[in-house]
Amino acid sequence: MRILTKKEIAPILLILLMIIFALSLYAAPCVRRVPLHWNAQGEIDAWGNKTFVALFFPLLTMAIYLLMLFLPRIDPLKENYVYFENAYYFIRLALVAFFAALYIFTFFSAAGYHLNIVYFIVPALSVLFIVLGAVLPKIKRNYFVGIRTPWTLHSDIVWIKTHQFGSWCFITAGILGVFALFLDRRKIFPLFLIFVIINVIAPLVYSYLLYRKNNDNNHSNAERDTTRAR
Repeated sequence: MRILTKKEIAPILLILLMIIFALSLYAAPCVRRVPLHWNAQGEIDAWGNKTFVALFFPLLTMAIYLLMLFLPRIDPLKENYVYFENAYYFIRLALVAFFAALYIFTFFSAAGYHLNIVYFIVPALSVLFIVLGAVLPKIKRNYFVGIRTPWTLHSDIVWIKTHQFGSWCFITAGILGVFALFLDRRKIFPLFLIFVIINVIAPLVYSYLLYRKNNDNNHSNAERDTTRAR
């Protein structure tokens, strides 16, 4: 799997865009503090030093991106990445795009625009979940990407079926998040959070149940073979 290809231009440009916004934020004399946290109603309830915010988040995004580029090199199952190279690229691109959009939203909030983060973060996360759900079935067994449980890592069958099920769960969470936007503002984020928690936990439970079922079937088949041999 090659580390850098022409496709990487898109996420790299997004990181450069974040750096441009960071320099603008740092140089703006009228901005002395930057929002760091919003409550469930979308109101700012914590502020931070603009120097910290200007530098930290672009550097964090760059670090995550570079880490995702090099992790396959040390994965014991690194040969499998070749089979889902495009899916892995879209995961990297989606994550960088999400962090870039969040950073730009923070920039405009710091500049004095009265923006409600609920109407940004819920649709942004919904799109992210839909994208991740779409590529989940294409991910082959590995130690860094996907739904990694002791049971999926133990079996290709459990891995494949869990990721197929997880795909529907992630897409469902994203779609429900979009519909949640039509509810009362105070209920949007808490309800979306419930959707996410349920649809993230469900594949984990499913992988365990599927492993137990396959394991029981294997034991039953082994016992039948032993009985026949006698």
